[in-house]
Amino acid sequence: MVTDNKPNLVTVNIDGVEHQLPAGANLVDALASVGKEVPHYCYHPKLSVAGNCRMCLVELGSPLRDRATGEVVMENGKPKVGWQPKPAIACASTVTPGLHIRLDSPAVKSCREGVTELLLINHPLDCPICDQAGECKLQEYSAQYGRGYSRYIDEKNAKPKRTRLGPRVTLDDERCILCSRCVRFCNEVAGDPVLGFVNRGSYNTLTCYPGRELANNYSLNTVDICPVGALTSTDFRFRMRVWFLKQTPSVDTESSAGVNTTVWSREGKVHRVTPRRNDAVNETWMADSGRELFKSGESADRLRAARIRGAEADLGAALALAAEILRAGPLAIVGSGHQSLEEQRLLARLAKAAGARTYVPARRGAGDGLLVSEDRTPNFRGALLAGLTDREADRDLAALRAEIETGRVRSLLVCREEVASLGLDAATLAKVRLVTLGTHLDAASAAAEVALPGLTVFERSGHFVNCQFRLQSFLQAIPGPAGARPDAEILGRLLGAVEGRAVAFDAGAVWQELAASQPALAGLAAGRVPAEGVLLDGSAWRHLPFPERKLLKFAAQA
Repeated sequence: MVTDNKPNLVTVNIDGVEHQLPAGANLVDALASVGKEVPHYCYHPKLSVAGNCRMCLVELGSPLRDRATGEVVMENGKPKVGWQPKPAIACASTVTPGLHIRLDSPAVKSCREGVTELLLINHPLDCPICDQAGECKLQEYSAQYGRGYSRYIDEKNAKPKRTRLGPRVTLDDERCILCSRCVRFCNEVAGDPVLGFVNRGSYNTLTCYPGRELANNYSLNTVDICPVGALTSTDFRFRMRVWFLKQTPSVDTESSAGVNTTVWSREGKVHRVTPRRNDAVNETWMADSGRELFKSGESADRLRAARIRGAEADLGAALALAAEILRAGPLAIVGSGHQSLEEQRLLARLAKAAGARTYVPARRGAGDGLLVSEDRTPNFRGALLAGLTDREADRDLAALRAEIETGRVRSLLVCREEVASLGLDAATLAKVRLVTLGTHLDAASAAAEVALPGLTVFERSGHFVNCQFRLQSFLQAIPGPAGARPDAEILGRLLGAVEGRAVAFDAGAVWQELAASQPALAGLAAGRVPAEGVLLDGSAWRHLPFPERKLLKFAAQA
């Protein structure tokens, strides 16, 4: 039986104009889909309806029907509308056939002005210094829907400031409007019911339960969804005005969940990372641990220039020596699930040209069942698609160590992997001519004959395939160090040196080759992958015992 997943559209009248909206849809979301904004604070599309801010009050009506016949009552050739006696909250209303809605009537305007006035009675007038300025819904709605003046002449009730709710979240309670979004998130999404309200009336205050704090790995999502400046990130607090920051779409690389993110940067420096909505992957959430990955790019052990035998060197000279080592062989290559699909394809071609065996080690960790998977690499499935490996991820490099010990491997290329933790100790590495490509100094790069500097995920562009077999793109947000070049360029130049000819290493050329060799990518082009990604057919790979097989809580079923 074929099922039609298209929504059942019904006719709805909005301020005298008819629109087609999906039946049963939440009214706030349905109206937004046709460009009609309903101001709201407490409503969030991924949380239960609380209905406590009352900002989304609208007038609702429906065609009157004759009680005896059930027929629609007509007036001047049109159905006569019976309006509800009082405004209703849109967040708790759904689309029904024939529904009439007033969004701009005097009654609705009066409701919005009244709610805004009530929220501002005790709210501090500190927008110029508020950390939420530029992202604050109260600031926006006050300008759009408020009266523009205050009738309140009494002294405001001051509430606590700079309250520590947890290691990453700070509360300015005087700005809280009691929308309860943070409370519902902790209860319904994070599964950590730690927040709640105490006291009553104008003394109502957000706090943690006695003996508890907001310390779960998803705590910063409460900052993301706070509509005002009450909940702030302790790390980002007062660091930068958001209107100065450039936003770049990216992907969280801490695991194979493939969480969509937005990187906020200015003048070559990343200031914060927040979740980007993708209902098929992470909805609107991400783990706190993924937000801090950008800090490693400025760490003291960052590899900022090529090194030959431990001393900084010209990149061209380092590439020439690296190519000589690879050609000398016999060669083995350690690839990584942290490489992009394009980089993995170039590395697979390099391995084929040099007759090298490849190893792609697994990076396993404890999954949380939400948005951190057991597979701690963003692109192991890409390694399969790119032809870099056709087997289960190597748990360690014991087989490679045996090859080195017996002399069957004399040259080794390591890309983006800390091999010392995988069984290749200093004594083993000393038996091969070693070339590394990575972003930070570690035991291997420090001992390497040639260490080539790579770029972080924030400094390059490419594609990953997550645990759903969903292809997703990430874009460069900031430039890399002056002495580093894109990994694809480095691998392309090494491949050209091994093959003895010029090799195209730009994303378009590599992607064209990938699309020609992989039916799953037919019809796709670099830079043309939709924002929500493309779900690939992973049936040919499902026999492999991947580190993470089941989909995560928020992932759409594939």
